[in-house]
Amino acid sequence: MSEPASISTGIAGRYASAVFEIAREGKDLKTLETDVNALDAALSDSADFRTLIDSPLYGRDEQAAAMAEIAKKMKLSTTVASTIQLMAKKRRLFVLPALVTTLRNMLAEERGEVTAEVTSATALTKAQSDKLAKTLKAQVGADVSIKQTVDESIIGGLIVKVGSKMIDTSIKSKLNALQNTMKEVG
Repeated sequence: MSEPASISTGIAGRYASAVFEIAREGKDLKTLETDVNALDAALSDSADFRTLIDSPLYGRDEQAAAMAEIAKKMKLSTTVASTIQLMAKKRRLFVLPALVTTLRNMLAEERGEVTAEVTSATALTKAQSDKLAKTLKAQVGADVSIKQTVDESIIGGLIVKVGSKMIDTSIKSKLNALQNTMKEVG
């Protein structure tokens, strides 16, 4: 892991632990999960939101005010909204994606689930997703929730990451392997 990535993960882990414990003590994990899903959707859907959290052009006060308004519009819980504002005041908003990932993993672990990151060329249907989750459950031995990403560049097949394991059955990787084999022969 690169040094900046490990720093981000460490910072996000501390914030996530605090938020998670507050939510668990308040028996409010369901609300926390709703907030995490809303933030995840905002991060993936809005380039402006990603710019706000990453850009050094915005000052602490501007980021804090913007995040307060965004939290109000998204109807985030007081705990999450306060944490995000604190992160803005401390110039730590750049770790928000890592915070969301860490919280998602903590929530899944609390439920006894494992999260599988699945990349496919086209969106999986509900039936395909359920069948994949069932197959992964048999392999992993725990309930599996699927976080799906669509990447048309893989052409077909799937890339599945569960914990530290990765299974790459994409056509793109097979073509790359074939190309490398042909280079070795010729």
